Amino acid sequence: GINAEYGGAKIKACKEIGIEGTHLKMPPTTTEEELVGEIERLNNDPNVHGIILQVPLDCNTGIDEALATNALSPSKDVDGLTDVNAGRLSRGDLKRCFTPCTPSGCMVLIEEAGVDVKGKNVCVVGRSKIVGAPMHDLLLWAHGTVTTCHSRTPDLGYHIKQADVVVVAAGKKELVKGDMIKPGAVVIDCGINPEPDATKKSGVKLWGDVEYGAAKEVAGYITPVPGGVGPMTVALLMRNTVTSAKRMNGITSPHKPIRSYSTIAGRQFPPAARSFSTAASLGLRALRFLKK
Repeated sequence: GINAEYGGAKIKACKEIGIEGTHLKMPPTTTEEELVGEIERLNNDPNVHGIILQVPLDCNTGIDEALATNALSPSKDVDGLTDVNAGRLSRGDLKRCFTPCTPSGCMVLIEEAGVDVKGKNVCVVGRSKIVGAPMHDLLLWAHGTVTTCHSRTPDLGYHIKQADVVVVAAGKKELVKGDMIKPGAVVIDCGINPEPDATKKSGVKLWGDVEYGAAKEVAGYITPVPGGVGPMTVALLMRNTVTSAKRMNGITSPHKPIRSYSTIAGRQFPPAARSFSTAASLGLRALRFLKK
């Protein structure tokens, strides 16, 4: 499934950049007490700098996912999903929290498009704890004028049409149509909607939340699915892990600049310096934007 593929991508990224990543797979019969006990063991291990709880949990014992997530030490919660990290983000305390990786990756994508969200009209479609809500917070603290839309928002197209930047994480195939997009807007599609497709090697075709074919004719920049947000999510997870390791070891030096490549309209542009950890280079090299 998608979760298994994403988990494999994390381990692969760790290997490529020199992070020791371990997949601890517990049986589906694991109890809540056993899972929390394992998390506490990792919390107390000084050699562990980041812990991820892959949800939804693959178990049949009725474990409370929120309780299990909040058992993670906030200082090792490199996915940024504990209540402590979410609370700090909501208050704008960005230096003392880890931010969820997909929204953080979206911020990098927006930066790569050369857009400063300060004062811009921004629309976030979706309000999940993993993407939509933290995306709103990150854009707000970057001084954007943010509108969050969801399943009960009337006239979705009206709100999207006002936006200079649109981030869509609704979990619904092609919810956002091309005629909803403001000409020249930056469109970030976080959707991953799998459908069976016998023509694909994997047997599955992934669709985004944006009607890509029509939207790309209107947008200034738009991310494809797959290959847009996904690589950045993994990259920012690597960056958070490196940040955690540096904090735990008292290293205060900034991340070294790396070189990244962006493909725009099928052309590879010259490398540009980016102030990110080397850990993020994997995703930045994979970053792809299409420009009208």
